[in-house]
Amino acid sequence: MGKLAFISLVIAALSALLGERFVNFRKRTLASRELVQNHLPNCVELKNLDFGSEDITILEDGLAFISTGLKYPGMPSAHASDIIGKIYTIDMTNPRMKPVELRMPRNFDLESFNPHGISVFVDPSDDAVYLFVVNHPQHKTQIELFKYVDDNHSLEYLKTIKHELLYSVNDLVAVGVDSFYATNDHYFTHEILKGLVEPFLAQPWANVVYYSPEEVKVVSEGYYMAHGINISPDKKHIYVSDLFDHNVHVLERKEDNALVSMKIVDVGSLCGNIEVEPDTGDLWLGCLPNAWKLFMPDPKEPAGSEVIKIQNIHSDKPVVTQVYADDGHVIIGSSVAATYGGKLLIGTLFHKALCCDLK
Repeated sequence: MGKLAFISLVIAALSALLGERFVNFRKRTLASRELVQNHLPNCVELKNLDFGSEDITILEDGLAFISTGLKYPGMPSAHASDIIGKIYTIDMTNPRMKPVELRMPRNFDLESFNPHGISVFVDPSDDAVYLFVVNHPQHKTQIELFKYVDDNHSLEYLKTIKHELLYSVNDLVAVGVDSFYATNDHYFTHEILKGLVEPFLAQPWANVVYYSPEEVKVVSEGYYMAHGINISPDKKHIYVSDLFDHNVHVLERKEDNALVSMKIVDVGSLCGNIEVEPDTGDLWLGCLPNAWKLFMPDPKEPAGSEVIKIQNIHSDKPVVTQVYADDGHVIIGSSVAATYGGKLLIGTLFHKALCCDLK
């Protein structure tokens, strides 16, 4: 009887734990949130971007770089053999707004190219443009470094960066020709553990890493899912979105490239990549208003999209504004938002991309 009572107690405890984790997971994914449509005028679908546009970044001259074809654990496209990773550009100064595929170098493995987050660094000494791409060949993690060649609209492959601290990189922000900060969005590397078990456990095990050829180190910890990362126009602060904690962290850069937490801004959504307006310092975020619908897909109720703007983030009262919202019947699973010249680009994890006029 004592043994039976013990087993019953263990079963009850496990049931209670699983129940609590389930409720917590629904809370983290904002499963009960109902979205009110908030559309922008003149939104049009961008051509050639049918397999996602996970990250977008725009140079000051209006040239936008876009990563597409991401195959990520838990997404519908995770094991799609017909999807090929590519990099596109859009000239935001051209009214046609046509995405153009970049020519990839022959000495680069295109078959395993699985691009995620991207970042561009312009060398102030000669204006050379360097493109950093998070790549997941066979669902592993490495950083590809390219040089953009404007004359023939191509990329020159420079090198691949691997390191044991760069084990589950989601996004990165370049701070030199071969140095960057990067977010590790998971603790585990195994596909099942990181895709199913870790979100269910929902522990703050993710981090931010600084990389340079001379030094690699963890510079910030304690994130539930460190996702997007970017830098302030004056290069003094780093911004990191914690997708499962519904906020953005503001961190101060030190001379040794360490980061010190300054504040946390609640955004009320599951926000991914961060783009920063160079003139105003405003942050633009592509967000998932209800990620439960992404984990539990239903064609009748697809995962929606949301764009959030943060103004005056360093003030005592940052202004958080919802700029765009859709219930998934126009665009599913937004991951990034970037602006230029009164236009807003909205990218997604695996769906199409939009270009809208800002009000």
